[in-house]
Amino acid sequence: MDGAVLSCFFCNITETHAPIRISESWKTAIKRNLRNEVRFSLMEPSRTRIHLRKPIKKHSDPQGTDSIEMDDTVDDLDDDMETDNDELQKEDNPEWDPEEIETISSLFRGRIPQKPGKKTRERPLPLPVPYKQRPLGLPSSKTHATTVNSSRKSLTSRLYKDPTFLVGLAKQIKNLPPEKDVSTVLNNYSRFLRKSSLSLTVRELGHMGLPERALQIFCWVQKQPHLSPDDRLLASTVEVLARNHELKLSFKLEKFLSLSSQNVYEAVVKGFIRSGNLKLAYKLISAAKNRKIMVDTGVYAKLILELGKSPDNYVHVLTLLEELGEREDLNLTQQDCTAIMKVCIKLEKFEIVEGLYNWFKDSGREPSIVMYTTVIHSRYCNNCYREALALVWEMEGRNCLFDLPAYRVVIKLFVALNDLSRAVRYFSKLKEAGFSAGFDIYMDVIKIYALHGMIADCKEVCKEVEVAGFKVEEQTRLLLMQMDYY
Repeated sequence: MDGAVLSCFFCNITETHAPIRISESWKTAIKRNLRNEVRFSLMEPSRTRIHLRKPIKKHSDPQGTDSIEMDDTVDDLDDDMETDNDELQKEDNPEWDPEEIETISSLFRGRIPQKPGKKTRERPLPLPVPYKQRPLGLPSSKTHATTVNSSRKSLTSRLYKDPTFLVGLAKQIKNLPPEKDVSTVLNNYSRFLRKSSLSLTVRELGHMGLPERALQIFCWVQKQPHLSPDDRLLASTVEVLARNHELKLSFKLEKFLSLSSQNVYEAVVKGFIRSGNLKLAYKLISAAKNRKIMVDTGVYAKLILELGKSPDNYVHVLTLLEELGEREDLNLTQQDCTAIMKVCIKLEKFEIVEGLYNWFKDSGREPSIVMYTTVIHSRYCNNCYREALALVWEMEGRNCLFDLPAYRVVIKLFVALNDLSRAVRYFSKLKEAGFSAGFDIYMDVIKIYALHGMIADCKEVCKEVEVAGFKVEEQTRLLLMQMDYY
């Protein structure tokens, strides 16, 4: 007999309760609780209590409806029910086949053994995916493994070259009272700075008109071992001082050339150019040539542009152009080339303009609308109208967006060619683009209309001139008088 059944017989059966159906048989006293669960208590504290849900059995009703058998509460068990319960237990415990027992027991051992004669099922290979196929050969290097996320970088590596941070330092220094030194601000950020970091701060102070603060920064850096010496900071400082007329070269130029590096020397020249001290800047470049110091060609371009604004300096400009022509290491930007071209047009050195234009194209760069306009104006001034017209077609082929100076030069060219249709067409394009025609453009259009005897069109353009607030020049007035307009 079951151990649980025997323990129930030797204990107080009336203290153990559980809900039971008539068809079920247990050797314990059972009691129903409020949640319709069966609770077994075998009168031993060490045993675990088992909770089962209320058993429900459905019976088919002869009339087609299902009826649910109700549970009864049994308080006492009779000995007469033992025989019936044993028979029911036999029915509830059917015999297992050997294969089923082996299958169930294998669950506790591991994998279910396959039946003999049954081959292992082979999984088909997946279809090849184009983007997953790699060519045969050595594996490519994993470049992504060396990349570092910018968010993981330290604060120092992000701040020492951050323009916002460095310009913010300049603003903090600007807001300092006059009696306080820049060290009150820079001491707080000393650990974040590196060499050449403060060069941007110094240049920003120069734009603010504070050269004395820039000099204070340079003096503060000299006392910091991890920031000094800094050649870029020195170059920025002397440029700011020279630009604001605070740099005095009281010693000899030979001594200055021997003490300074090329970057510092060029910075001094740039500062004097921006301050308007062109004679001293020209003197420094001439001294550098005598000592065979190769000053950057961009400095030459800036000095040529400033000297070309005054006819008194044309002699110096020609000298600088000759020196620039002898250089083989030209390093000119598009703005530098255009600036030199404009000065050469004033000096009527049209061959230099063509040489610069060809050199720029041979270097593999494409001219901008400003350079096209400058070269067309140079050819127009040199009376090379057909060559200038070829550049106009090149601009049209590249779909260049014309600006107002381009329209002015092109209309002037078509008037010189006496091409009425193209001159009028570009005059209409100018209006469609939203530009306001200048006085010289109006005069050119009136002139070409008058040459072709189109009096009505002349009247219309003259009205536009008066509405724009201009007056017709005397030469154009005489031309219209000859045509009996007045």
